[in-house]
Amino acid sequence: MTTTALIARRQGRVVVVDVTWGVALALAAVAAALVGAALAEGAAWRAWALVAAVGVWGLRLSWHIHRRSGGGEDPRYKRLLGGPLDDVGMGVAVRKVFLLQGAAVCLVALPVTIGAVVDVEWHPLVAVGAVVWLVGVLFEAVGDAQLAAYRAQPRATRPPVLDTGLWRFTRHPNYFGDACVWWGTWLAGGLASGWVAGLATVVAPATMTYYLVFATGARPLEENMMQRPAYRDYARRTSMFVPLPPRRSAAPPTLGG
Repeated sequence: MTTTALIARRQGRVVVVDVTWGVALALAAVAAALVGAALAEGAAWRAWALVAAVGVWGLRLSWHIHRRSGGGEDPRYKRLLGGPLDDVGMGVAVRKVFLLQGAAVCLVALPVTIGAVVDVEWHPLVAVGAVVWLVGVLFEAVGDAQLAAYRAQPRATRPPVLDTGLWRFTRHPNYFGDACVWWGTWLAGGLASGWVAGLATVVAPATMTYYLVFATGARPLEENMMQRPAYRDYARRTSMFVPLPPRRSAAPPTLGG
């Protein structure tokens, strides 16, 4: 986060922290596996499996965000900081963004760091977690690819909203996939280590899901999108988060599940 803060100061925008997010979690997984190996604690095969899982997810996400990012600041960060970075200063950015993001990395990585130094108690849960993780990665990657293909169409001829593919069943398949990745990681790295480890680490996927739905993900993103009549119609028939069959009635938008 210190390195990212220096890059942000140079570029005059804090949105670069979004690229760091996936890389930081992958590095946390590597560090945990190395600590587990040095202490000769935990199951090495699971520790490095978690490194592979978090690495695949994190590096794909960071590369995707880097590739699509433009040269300006994200409006979410302008609202959070109270203005552009050049106006509010780096001190505000460090307190409101980089310190919090660093703490969030430590929190979200708990199932990985605990799983690297604790033995596996329930092996079947590692396999279940791997399946949930795979579902999440597929939802996230396919959803991102479908959105990129939609945006690549000429604005004058493309549909007013993306409501095909995974986007037919959930308005945010990438956020849903992200949540599945971390619930799968918790099953494999936290709960598979026993009830104590599971209860001690469940805060990680729960917090991640809260932020993906309410704090920085789906809900804030839709504040502006709901001003478009076509998107409101789409929201009435499509689940917000959990994939569900489209509704035929004109019911109000719901979280879906």
